[in-house]
This record gives sequence, structure tokens and C-alpha cells, in this order.
Amino acid sequence: MTSTAKTQAKSFGTPKPLKTHGPARVIAMCNHKGGVGKTTSTINLGAALAEYGRRVLVIDFDPQGALSAGLGFHAFEGNTIYELMTDRSLNTKDVILNTSVPNLHLIPANIELSAAELKLVNEVAREFILARVLKSVIDDYDVILIDCQPSLGLLTVNALAAAHGVIIPLACEFFALRAVALLVDTVELVKERLNPGIKIDGILATLYDARTLHSREVLERIHERFGELVFKEIIAGTVKFKDASASATPITVYAPDSDAAESYRSVARELVSRGCAP
Repeated sequence: MTSTAKTQAKSFGTPKPLKTHGPARVIAMCNHKGGVGKTTSTINLGAALAEYGRRVLVIDFDPQGALSAGLGFHAFEGNTIYELMTDRSLNTKDVILNTSVPNLHLIPANIELSAAELKLVNEVAREFILARVLKSVIDDYDVILIDCQPSLGLLTVNALAAAHGVIIPLACEFFALRAVALLVDTVELVKERLNPGIKIDGILATLYDARTLHSREVLERIHERFGELVFKEIIAGTVKFKDASASATPITVYAPDSDAAESYRSVARELVSRGCAP
């Protein structure tokens, strides 16, 4: 990352405090390739926004439950997003969990979510079930982040149908870059057929290693392909993220003074400055 890019990334001012909260802007954190830092980005961007006084709801929309575990809810056995999608009698507010981070709340998931696509395939308006689940809580939050599973199936389509925007975490490695074109096409298809208001809020370059030519070349190609959509902040790969995950806390809590924590605060500031979050 050049010194100019670093200066640009740090130039976004601290978001102004909010006098009121809601309605939320819904953002799908989406990439159908695994291992690109999607869940890490959902946790830490959510925590950074919460740190700036935003009321944030994060939704674990992956049967692996990594987001839930990353916030301290391992192998969660209570009601989850799966029950909310399949049982209309449940109240969404009753399933929301408080995390250890003020202003940051969670709708958890577990392995049962893997059955959702089969369960919902014959439902009327099956692409809009998540939007229905969120309707009753959207006025309670400023930002809702959906951690999508690494696929382009019915769950991801539900997330895109419910979202106002999409953030694509994109690892600085060749195969991740190669795969993202299909995701962009999917977003455009959802925009055309299901959700005309959706847009790509940004491309977040992750797992960057400035020591390698490969990382530098892929980052250059990301900028060439996506231009101003690319966030100024680049998320460098560091063991601190794994350590924070093991401690079930966001990096902003685990290592609040680290460069890694400041990177996600910078992304949060830029997201607000772009008008993609209040």
C-alpha cells in the first residue's frame, strides 16, 4: 500500500454521533469463494461501527456458524436465523442476542441452516423470506450486516434481496479475483429481477501481504477492475485476526491499538463518508 493510499485511508473523519437510530441500511457481506476474510470483516466492521455509536445487528447466514462462534456463541443451540425463516410464529426480537460489544447484536446460526434451502424451496416468494424476518427490527438499528455463506444459492439470494448494498471482501490472491466476476453478475441479476435498489457499496481488499509480488499485482488488478469501488483501506493479513477469533472478540476489543483494529475503523469511517451507513 503506497503512502498516498495510506493517507487517503486515514483521512475520513470520525462519524458524527447520531441523535436517533434507524431505519437500518442492510448490507450483505458476500463472496461465494471461501477463505477471503468475509466473516472476519463482518465481525470487525460491525464492531467498528458500533464503536462509533451506531446500533449494529450482524446476522450469521452461514451454516458453519463462524460469525456466532467469533462473537462467543459456540455451537449455539437456541433459536437461530433458521427458525426465524421457517417458523412465522417466532418474533425476530426474541432471537437477537447481546454480544460483549456495546451496540453490537447478533442473530446466530448453526448447522441446521444447511437444511434451509430444501425446506424453503417450495415456499411462495422464497427469495424474500429474510426480508420478512428483518422487517420488524429494521427500525431498531442503523446498520444490519449479513454474513453470507460461500455459495450463490437460495440463502445468498435471500440476503441480496433483503439488502440495500453489498460489500465484497476480496482476498489479494489470483483465484479470488478470478471468481468475483460471477458474484457481480449475480448482484446484477438480483437487481434486475428482485431488488432494483441494491448496489455494490464497495470492494474490500483483504489478506494483503505487501512483501509478496503476487499480492501487490492482484491489488493493482483489483483497482484496475473496480476503480473507485475499492475501499481506500487495505486489510493486511495478520495473526492477530486469528488470535481475536480464538478469544471470541472483535479485533477492536482484543487489540484495540493495533494497526489491524485501526484498519476496520478506517473502513467504517469510509463507509459512512460514502453514505453507505448513517
